[in-house]
Amino acid sequence: MTEETKKKLSFFDRFLNMVERVGNKLPHPIALFAIFAAVTALLSALLAALGVSATGQLVNRATNAVETQTVTIVSLLNKAGIVYMLTSAVDNFTGFAPLGVVLVAMLGVGVAETSGYIPAILRRTVAVTPRRLITPVVVFLGIMSNIASDAGYVILIPIGALIFMAYGRHPLAGLAAAFAGVSGGFSANLLIGSTDPLLSGISTEAVHIINASREVDPTCNWYFMIVSTFLLMIVGTIVTDHIVEPRLGKYEGRSADGSFGSGDVSEKERKALKAANITLLALILILIGICVPSGSFMRNPDTGSLIAEAPLMESIIPLIMIFFLVPAVVFGYVSGTFKNNKDVCDAMGKSMSSMGAYIALAFVSAQFISYFSYTHLGTVIALKGAQLIKASGIGGVTLMTIFIIFSAFINLFIGSASAKWTILAPIFIPMFMLLGYSPELTQVAYRIGDSSTNIITPLMSYFAIIIVFAKEYDEDSGIGTLISTMLPYSVFFLISWTLLLVIWMYLGLPLGPGAGLYM
Repeated sequence: MTEETKKKLSFFDRFLNMVERVGNKLPHPIALFAIFAAVTALLSALLAALGVSATGQLVNRATNAVETQTVTIVSLLNKAGIVYMLTSAVDNFTGFAPLGVVLVAMLGVGVAETSGYIPAILRRTVAVTPRRLITPVVVFLGIMSNIASDAGYVILIPIGALIFMAYGRHPLAGLAAAFAGVSGGFSANLLIGSTDPLLSGISTEAVHIINASREVDPTCNWYFMIVSTFLLMIVGTIVTDHIVEPRLGKYEGRSADGSFGSGDVSEKERKALKAANITLLALILILIGICVPSGSFMRNPDTGSLIAEAPLMESIIPLIMIFFLVPAVVFGYVSGTFKNNKDVCDAMGKSMSSMGAYIALAFVSAQFISYFSYTHLGTVIALKGAQLIKASGIGGVTLMTIFIIFSAFINLFIGSASAKWTILAPIFIPMFMLLGYSPELTQVAYRIGDSSTNIITPLMSYFAIIIVFAKEYDEDSGIGTLISTMLPYSVFFLISWTLLLVIWMYLGLPLGPGAGLYM
């Protein structure tokens, strides 16, 4: 970077550069998560010795009833804690939710890339799609991907990097745009996703503290989230094109010329693409045919839903693997990339061998997240913060803004959206209901804060795999690179989304069908 360029850097750019430098001077991510785990153990022992605790209304997960509970910090450095660390290590690792999701999905994605199917699709896309539309499309698809639960993390984010690279743009900018949509925009969507019934169910239990007959519907935030989808797409596009990508500079790494092979696809590849895409369409039609009947085994047997607790949603990752794998094999045979089944199996093995760094990182990350949950550190932080907000005596728009910021802060310590809402809903929904605010408004404010900081917290369970994806394009990248790249999205999502809610409240608009702002 020249002296003239340095002088032109804004204060925000200099701040992000500092975050990146400091973050990347930290130890390797595997060592860093191990340090996090050790610090958690030491901190838990200290706070447990001091008798630190917090009291509040919490959901009893055994009975699903809301009760007044006192939560005390649990030490990891006593006999019970040491036994827990030793006996739970394997289960923490094998039960780490993203591990299976990532490995299963990458079986299909890896074969699709090795066969030439994904590169051919990207070259074809580049040939027919205007460059200016790529960023908003990637962000939008990221936001919409949450309809398929966590699939976007392992499918769309690496593809976002490949799409940008196919256009001769910086792949880390594409990765960031997709990550911002998938994770930062996790609560927004044009459709009702799996998160909506999950959160509304927890909200309903909290409402019953005040009103036993009132229900919170899964569609209660739908109108607001539809508008949020387009807002975040616009903001994500602006941040990517005017802050993130200019800061990253020109990409000089592999395929820096946009070459997944230059130009459009060859005639042989065109024929292979046609066969693969017909295969993909056939698979989709078969799945639709299976799901349409009211008695389909892919539906929730009790409610008939294809989303809430339905086998379809629980099968989404294996289905995605199949939807990548089968067309990729067809493409490979038609194009000549694959000669026999050995080539296909070798491609599957290659995709798994590239995941070695992630598997090692997943092991220590799983221990850290498990320790943080076991010690109750996150729960106590949440309850203590709630007491401060309650004591402030603030109301109206200011109160909701403070609650959004509080939710965003708590998200840095507790990764799971449902786990946090299980803690916060019984505290804030009754509190705000007594002040005249609807539970639907409280829930939407929580979702804004919870989503906005997903992309900058190492406690988010997929954070580790995003670091691995980033290292594929910049081997020197680390936690500092990822956080400094994603911080602008987090800041501007939080500000713009909060302003949207403020405007919504001033206009008195409904949040969803039959869901108002006030009691």
